[in-house]
Amino acid sequence: MPTAPPPPDARVSDLYAFLNAHDLAYTRFDHPAVFTVEESKVLCPDMEGGKTKNLFLRDKKGERHFLVTVEEDKRVDLKRLSAVTGSSKLSFASPERLREHLGLEPGSVSLLGLFHDETQQVEVLIDEDLWQERFILCHPLINTSTLQLSREALEQFFQATGHAFRLIPIPVLEST
Repeated sequence: MPTAPPPPDARVSDLYAFLNAHDLAYTRFDHPAVFTVEESKVLCPDMEGGKTKNLFLRDKKGERHFLVTVEEDKRVDLKRLSAVTGSSKLSFASPERLREHLGLEPGSVSLLGLFHDETQQVEVLIDEDLWQERFILCHPLINTSTLQLSREALEQFFQATGHAFRLIPIPVLEST
């Protein structure tokens, strides 16, 4: 029987302890809760770095899970992304799957959620365009703060959590 995740404050404290234990440098920015890209544009302070949109996806059978990170305004073509990943039809994973695999709630999806994927079940795809930024902005498991991390710090984070990541050109949904 699944157990409930620990309270958010404990999970966030554990993440900060992990980042500090691995000497991963970050700058923290606090702000009101944001649930959408539109809200983040209004409520978040001006921060240098790639502002992200994170999609937690699953294949048709629910056997593969993907965390896809792109620049906040990019519209992802899921059909073409399915072909790129060699998986069956991709769709958004349920909030239950999000909790199970990344220990996150909708609105807080972040690369840092990989901290909870101890068995490396989630495949990580990062858009090549976003990776050109000097810093990448990530929620620290909650949507009331944003951490600014260098690409090097993120690479160290992935190594510390045992996650490989792929830099790929994420296909854009063409306007109709």
